[in-house]
Amino acid sequence: MKQRVQTLLQGILGREVVLEKPRDRSFGHFATPIAFSLAKELRKSPMLIADELASSFDGHEEFSVVEAVKGYLNFRLSENFLNEYGTWALDNPALFATQENNTKILLEYVSANPTGPLHIGHSRGAVYGNTLYRLAQHLGYDITAEYYVNDAGNQIDLLGLSIQLYAQENILGEEVEYPESYYRGDYLDSLAKGAIENFGKEILNDESRQKELALWAKDGVMELIKKDLADANIVFDTFVYESSLYSEWDRVMDKMHANDAKAIYEKDGKIWLASEAKGDDNDRVVVREDKRPTYLAGDIVYHNQKFERGYDHYINIWGADHHGYIPRVEAAVEYLGYDAKKLETLLAQMVSLLKDGEPYKMSKRAGNVILMSDIVDEIGADALRFIFASKKSDTPLEFDIEQLKKQDSSNPIFYIQYAHARIQTIISKSSLSKEEIMSASLKGFDEDADNLMFDALLLPEVVEDAFNSRQVQKLPDYLQSLAASLHKFYYDVRIIGRDDEAKLLKLLLVVALSLKTGLGLLGIQAKDFMTRKED
Repeated sequence: MKQRVQTLLQGILGREVVLEKPRDRSFGHFATPIAFSLAKELRKSPMLIADELASSFDGHEEFSVVEAVKGYLNFRLSENFLNEYGTWALDNPALFATQENNTKILLEYVSANPTGPLHIGHSRGAVYGNTLYRLAQHLGYDITAEYYVNDAGNQIDLLGLSIQLYAQENILGEEVEYPESYYRGDYLDSLAKGAIENFGKEILNDESRQKELALWAKDGVMELIKKDLADANIVFDTFVYESSLYSEWDRVMDKMHANDAKAIYEKDGKIWLASEAKGDDNDRVVVREDKRPTYLAGDIVYHNQKFERGYDHYINIWGADHHGYIPRVEAAVEYLGYDAKKLETLLAQMVSLLKDGEPYKMSKRAGNVILMSDIVDEIGADALRFIFASKKSDTPLEFDIEQLKKQDSSNPIFYIQYAHARIQTIISKSSLSKEEIMSASLKGFDEDADNLMFDALLLPEVVEDAFNSRQVQKLPDYLQSLAASLHKFYYDVRIIGRDDEAKLLKLLLVVALSLKTGLGLLGIQAKDFMTRKED
């Protein structure tokens, strides 16, 4: 709707137009400060320019009112415009809030080590990334969701050791001395039993076979991770394994050196990336004294592979602890001969869980972390997805899981779902057919109904803004606001049995469409029937 109005205004005024929504709806649906930007060019006051521009909209049936107010041009959309757009949306629900974009995007997120099940910290980046992915798809972008599997390095070796220690203590009944760092949790039980089945018990005490055990086990852990993600309605298009990349390291290192002779240098028996020259705090080691590539080397090869695949834009979603890692990767991208501005890194902050106001206690089976699967089991995937998408990803998040179990208006996802279900219940009580409702006109509403319809038709603007700003929390904020407007309208207006029942029900269908579409973009299926403890 905003896009249509903006395009119309640009055609009339012959220049780019910034549109705003007045806080006070009495000033209209949209406003533009264009008179202020023209004041210097035309050498007139903004108020005089706005008065003159207002008259240029005479005869445009898209607007019922265009007026100048203190230098702003305020627009109120006409009944014809809203009726046409609302009816089109109901006739074309799959196209509502969609766009066409030719940009190809590679989105990498989660990328947790395949050494254990996903914990609650991974969940935030997972939900944020998947919501961004859904928004981009809806807006017509050619986007690929990718998981980078860190299946090389010390963390994989430690997986083999952890399985052996777990099995020695819990299956073989031996006394075990645990090192300071190792993996814990009940998931090791199935891995240990599977190892016995595949290799025999002897592998559980053979230190020389820890690597072999780990490489076998990480595939099982990845299946566990994929299941945790699928349970939260998250599926990836592609997986890239770190272990498959290092054969390319020499070629990639030569490529950087060919682009800039100073990109790579040797010092103290190590090979360094000259990242400080590109804005990093220090240069970084990419090959150790023993000739083993560092983790950064794997990331350099991976990003070279990303850019060689020819996307238009690349998005990484990393944990907040990776903030300092960004400059060194961007430096490598530049040395590889690519434009680092095409690489965008977003950060997901940590999560704190409460239960009845107290810190959430970790289960013994989970080891030293709170498992994503435990929270999904306790509050459901819908609540987890909603709460993790409801706040800016780069700010800390704290929530009480007991709040998200409540079946009343204090639970935001229940409140929104109940608004959608309430509409379906009202319609089911009507004696009117679907054809009678759909053929009604969305005209002649009072101010409250007009405002409700305008709010419902704002979804396309919210979807576009949420993706472009990378602030997916704007969508749950909008859905909460729309649900509140619907509930208030329900209490204030009797619908069934009125002369204008058909058009009021059609209005509610527009609201339901926005709620259902918005929830779908959050990875949540709208519910048609619900009950609640209080009204």
